Amino acid sequence: MLFEYKAKNLKGETVKGIVDALNQEAAMEVLTSRDLIILSLVEGGTKSILRRPINFKINLFSGVKPKDLVFLSRQLSTMVSAGLPLVKCLEILVKQTNDTYLKGVVGAIAEDVRGGIRFSSALAKYPKVFNDFYINMVRAGETAGRLDEVLNYLANEQEKSFDLSNKIKGAMIYPLFVIIMVISVMILMMLFVIPQLTSVLKESGAQLPMSTQFLINTSNFLQHYVIFLIPLIIALVIFLRFFLKTSEGKKIWDKLILKAPVFGLLFQNLYIVRFTRSLGTLLVGGIPLTSALKIVAEVVENSIFKDLIFQTIKDVEEGRSVSSTLIKSSYVPKMVSHLLSVGEETGKLDEVLGRLADFYSREVENILSRLVTLLEPIIIIFLGVVVGGMMAAIILPMYKLAGSF
Repeated sequence: MLFEYKAKNLKGETVKGIVDALNQEAAMEVLTSRDLIILSLVEGGTKSILRRPINFKINLFSGVKPKDLVFLSRQLSTMVSAGLPLVKCLEILVKQTNDTYLKGVVGAIAEDVRGGIRFSSALAKYPKVFNDFYINMVRAGETAGRLDEVLNYLANEQEKSFDLSNKIKGAMIYPLFVIIMVISVMILMMLFVIPQLTSVLKESGAQLPMSTQFLINTSNFLQHYVIFLIPLIIALVIFLRFFLKTSEGKKIWDKLILKAPVFGLLFQNLYIVRFTRSLGTLLVGGIPLTSALKIVAEVVENSIFKDLIFQTIKDVEEGRSVSSTLIKSSYVPKMVSHLLSVGEETGKLDEVLGRLADFYSREVENILSRLVTLLEPIIIIFLGVVVGGMMAAIILPMYKLAGSF
């Protein structure tokens, strides 16, 4: 809420302005803390353009990179730990942040905090930047008076997640690049090289091998229908994107990911890392178990695991253990369920979750390293078969044609 005020400062000068606070009492506290003697305080007014939170929703590129958020959390935790006031820390961050969108968000948050709004409540205004996990951890830190520790802990966990995501992306770039290049070369050959050879082979009247005939037929099809294939592919991609945003489509896709050979195990371990690390972090922050599980359900980002977590919440609310549902699932290793049960019985669930997160993080890294090692020979074999097959289909009839003279 905005309040217009008229007050006197320590020099006896009359000042006017606007303060943003939750209620009139909070506004009075803010003004008193500024050593102002209040003459009048009424609700209303508008913020100046410079202080008004900017609406960035119209910006198509307004997403905040994980790297920028990690940097922000690390810098904020360092400055708060050094004893700087929170508003001052946020003002410094505005100057140090390069991302235009994030700079505007931090500036608006600084203005809210200066106006008496709690830091966690200010963060909650920007759910696309700060998720429930982040906001609840900050709220727990504020309540316990350990904001610097919580921010440092958040920065550490964000860095671990960021490093793991980068390793997965890095492992996928090479094979994707090779596959795209191979497909591009094949299409170019079908459109420009094969048609030139087709006329020569047809004029010879020689009987063509099945592989060569298949190559020629494919080339003819692409030549005649490529203009229709391109919009069809674009329409299919758009349809899939919309379909995967539906609950049913996402569930099908998430199940396919977990069932996929090799990659299924990789993603299964990745979701377990997210589950254990996020839940452990929230429990350390003092968030109640059921509330923590509800937040983690959104962090995991897989509908199969999300359903499991919601069923686990029901079990916990009915007095059963966390592991009672997880132990029945084929997507959760038995070791995870048994160790969670031990953690509950010993009262050290947060420690067990932390160790499980570390263990499965290493498992993800091991799978990635094995996958990269395995993909190199597979890609070489794939290239050999594709290129060799195409060359054989082209050269074989030419060789037969030359031999007939």
